[in-house]
Formats: sequence, C-alpha cells, structure tokens
Amino acid sequence: MRLNSYSPYSNYKVGAALLAASGKIYVGANFENAAYGAGTCAERVALGAALAAGEREFVAVCVCGADNTISPCGICRQALSEFGDLTVLCAGAEGSTAANALREFKLSALLPESFGPANLA
Repeated sequence: MRLNSYSPYSNYKVGAALLAASGKIYVGANFENAAYGAGTCAERVALGAALAAGEREFVAVCVCGADNTISPCGICRQALSEFGDLTVLCAGAEGSTAANALREFKLSALLPESFGPANLA
C-alpha cells in the first residue's frame, strides 16, 4: 500500500492497515498537495475508509515507512484514540534496513493523557 502514496514533494511514502473488530482490514497511503495542509497521513486515510464503510470499533493499526520503522504522528494518534486503546504496529518496508523490524505499542503509551469524548461530557 505504501507504494500507492501520492507524495511528489517529499517522496516520503507511508502505508497503513487498520484492523476493525469485524475482522475487515482497511488500507491507506499518505497523499500530499501543493497546499501542504491539504495532505493526509496514511493512518487517517485508512480510518476514513473504515468509517465510511460503517466501522466504529478497531483492534490494531500497522504503519509502514520506507527506510525505518515509523509511528503515527500526533494528529493520527489523536484521531485513532477516539476509538480506544488500539495496538499500534510499526513496520519497516521490504528491502529496507528495517525490513525485519516490528515494534508494537499500545496507543495509550504513544498518547498518554489523551483528550477524548469523556472530556466533552
């Protein structure tokens, strides 16, 4: 999925796969725009596809970068935290120096003291 990224400005290709509680997997790739703020990360592309399909419960997300294992950015962490304490898998791309590396976290470890729906009650 990472190779489907539209990233002509940075050439920084990221792919993500989001596992829903239903067992379905939704994928996404980052995309950029000449107006930089209009781009979106792979994790939120996958989340948007899942939400559009009616999913609301998620188990895990896997993020894959090019040359190293990466983790979701702060905005993606916040967006995903709306749906619980997912398992986050950070993988390296095939053929990279991190190809066999896999790091696993709970989302709460990456975003402690997060802001969520309970804060709005």
